[in-house]
Order: sequence, then C-alpha cells, then structure tokens
Amino acid sequence: MTARKPDGPMGSPLLGIARLVVYGVFTVLLMPVQALLVLLRSPLRHRLPRAYHAACTRILGLQVAVTGRPALSRPTLVVSNHSSYLDIIVLGSLVPGSFVAKTEVGGWPFFGLLAKLQQTVFVDRKARNAGTHRDDMRSRLEDGDILILFPEGTSSDGNRTLPFKTALFSVAALRVDDRPIRVQPVSVTAVKLDGIPLGRALRPFYAWYGDMELVGHVWQMVKLGRVTVQVEFHEPVDVEAFGSRKALADHCWRVVAAGVDRAVSGRGMAVPPPRRPAASEGTGGSAVAGAAAG
Repeated sequence: MTARKPDGPMGSPLLGIARLVVYGVFTVLLMPVQALLVLLRSPLRHRLPRAYHAACTRILGLQVAVTGRPALSRPTLVVSNHSSYLDIIVLGSLVPGSFVAKTEVGGWPFFGLLAKLQQTVFVDRKARNAGTHRDDMRSRLEDGDILILFPEGTSSDGNRTLPFKTALFSVAALRVDDRPIRVQPVSVTAVKLDGIPLGRALRPFYAWYGDMELVGHVWQMVKLGRVTVQVEFHEPVDVEAFGSRKALADHCWRVVAAGVDRAVSGRGMAVPPPRRPAASEGTGGSAVAGAAAG
C-alpha cells in the first residue's frame, strides 16, 4: 500500500526552525545527564525521560488529552497502537517506562542514541531470535520495569488499528513475586489541528507510515500549529483472565481499536469494536516497531 502524502504546504517555516533549534539544544543538553543516571543506575533514569518527553510535547506543539489512568505499578507491559514517531514522545510523557523497538533503530544516528539512553529493548522480526528477545524483555520485567510495546509491528495511517502480532505477548505469562504481569492497552490518536478536527486528509500530518520520507515529514510537522492527541488508558488485564497469549493479544487489539475508532469518529461513548482488518491491509516501515512477527 502506498502512503498518501498530505497535499500542499502548510504552517510557518519560522515556527518550524524555532522548534527544531529549541528541541535540538534541549535534547543535547540532557543527553549526558541521562547517560550518567543510566551509568549509576539511579532511579532518576526512569523519571528524567518522562520529564524530557513532557517538555518535548510543548516544544513541538503537541497537546495531549488523557482519558483513564496509566498503570504505574511495576512491572507492567503497556501495549499501544502506532501511527507515528510522535507516539513515542506522547507516551513517553505519560509513562515512566522503556520502549521495545526494532533493532534497526539502535543504529540510527542521534535517534538511536536517544533510544539507548532510554534503555530501549531492541528486537528484530526473525523468528529464530524470538526466544532471546523474550528473555531480554523477561529480564527487564523481572527487574520491575515498565515496557511499552507497539504490537502492530509497523505504523498505520492512524485511521484504524492493524492486527496485533502475538509473539511478544508471551512475556505476559511471566509471574513476578508470584503475580502475573499487568498488561495495559492504550489508544493513541491525533484528533485536532489548532482545534479543528483531523480527517483522513489531514491525519497524515501526524501519522508517518508507508513510504513517507522521514526528514520531509518532520519538517512539515514542526511547521504546524498545535496538534491535539487523544490518549485513552484502558483497564489493565493479565493473561490468566484469557487463558492464552493469543486470546490476550486479541482482547488488547479489540480494546485499543475501539478506542481509536471512538477518537477518530469524535464519539465519546463506548462503541462496538470495529471490523478487524486483514493482515494484507498493513502499511510499510515504522520508526519504532514494537513486535517481531508472531
């Protein structure tokens, strides 16, 4: 599927330059501080990234509207839909956890270093490595960390939620201190631009997917006004309530997809889960794709 790119120039170049300069300076100043906190294994290594992302939402013009409450008890596996690299900033401003990302991200200039400083767990999509990645996640959860996973395995256009891949849900079967791992589904949806509802034509200004070029998308995004992002935290669950990781993954998909559907349509009340799209409806690569194929 070829990504549809937004038509026509929008926004202010001066605003875009100002945002990029402030973001760059702010980030470079905090990087050695976070590196030292990670080296010393200070508890602040979890708190600083959250404060950093919260500041970045303001710098980049993201207004985050929250429904529900994040499950901040440790360990917790947070599972979310994924349509943009901006999801990382939005969720990072609300959840004091580390992301699960594809291995390629670790080698990216600048952003790869940022991911490492936030103690990202890197995975790839090769089935033969699934056990190793599960063990890496297991170790982090047993240490009491919160991990944030994008189980679609790629980014979408933001108008629907792709089927969740189930392989990495296997860590949800862990028990820590004789208790099952809590899994919290979360829906993240861009809903407004300067107070005007985003439709299918404008949502690609937030969503980055398919064959979109990253640099061009970032430049267009920073020139815009204020983008409102709706985040809905759903009720935490665990695998024992469903009997298998596949059943758990399907439940999380249905809950997250329904939340995205509500936000996209502008309806505040609960609605039936939307139709599950076929796997062939998926799109291209993602900035941070959380799950290996399962």
